[in-house]
Amino acid sequence: QVQLVESGGDLVQAGGSLRLSCAASGRTFTSSTMGYMGWFRQAPGKEREFVAGISRSGGSTYYADSVQGRVTISRDNAKTTVYLQMNTLQPEDTAVYYCAAGSAVQAVGPSSYRYWGQGTQVTVSS
Repeated sequence: QVQLVESGGDLVQAGGSLRLSCAASGRTFTSSTMGYMGWFRQAPGKEREFVAGISRSGGSTYYADSVQGRVTISRDNAKTTVYLQMNTLQPEDTAVYYCAAGSAVQAVGPSSYRYWGQGTQVTVSS
């Protein structure tokens, strides 16, 4: 089974930065089925929201408009880790952040992804 474990969430002041990590095990980086991976977030009372995505090779990345220019997603196949660098954080970025894998195409819908991590809490204070 594919397993994803997020880490790096923390309490940070507005304007600060965080680097989230997603440690993957299994066939995440070896199976052609995996394709795209992504980061989502979910705030209390809101639906899960797409943040950023990346292709299997790492050569293609895509971002939600709300984070474009402030967030960078990267992929380390050798270490089976995906990162989400977040800069200029704002209170509206407060959410549980989830790592996802298993989409066959570039997608922003959660249903496109087969595997999910447990989430890591990001809290941005004003």
